[in-house]
Amino acid sequence: MMLEDPEVPSSGCPDSAEPSDAGETERSGQLQSNLEDAERKARENWERYLRVAAELENLKKRTQREVESAHRYALEGFLTDLLAVKDSLELGLLNASGEGGGGLKEGVELTLRLFQQLLEKQGVDEINPLHEPFHPEYQEAIGTESEPGAGPGIVLRVIQKGYRLKGRLLRPARVIVNRAEET
Repeated sequence: MMLEDPEVPSSGCPDSAEPSDAGETERSGQLQSNLEDAERKARENWERYLRVAAELENLKKRTQREVESAHRYALEGFLTDLLAVKDSLELGLLNASGEGGGGLKEGVELTLRLFQQLLEKQGVDEINPLHEPFHPEYQEAIGTESEPGAGPGIVLRVIQKGYRLKGRLLRPARVIVNRAEET
């Protein structure tokens, strides 16, 4: 019987160290490549997720602002139309003062007072810039006149009052402005 030396490989057994290492290296390289691809895709997906999350947050904020604006200014068109009615009542009251219709005048005054309370309740404030400096963002100059005692750019007459709804211009005041003195 022949005994084999444990340190010397037997001739019948192939040397398995080299072919196994090459296969493992190839397999390891493939796994490493797959891992890098997976990590790259994960980073891309994470970045995409962050962008979408930011867009969604911006959309929520924008929608919230639009809803608040819609609630705040929902009556804007209706109130603008009502201002013409108020103007007519004021003009009627101005013309009724010379006539003998005391009851009519009193009724129009009460109606105007109720109307003004309604507008104030809805957040409408009046722009009546008489004897104040002209501000083009709230006033529309429809003419100029010269009055020596007033400074240049001062509103001399208000033809039609202006109105704001919670700070937003509904209608500019139409005014006559003092022009600068010519020298």
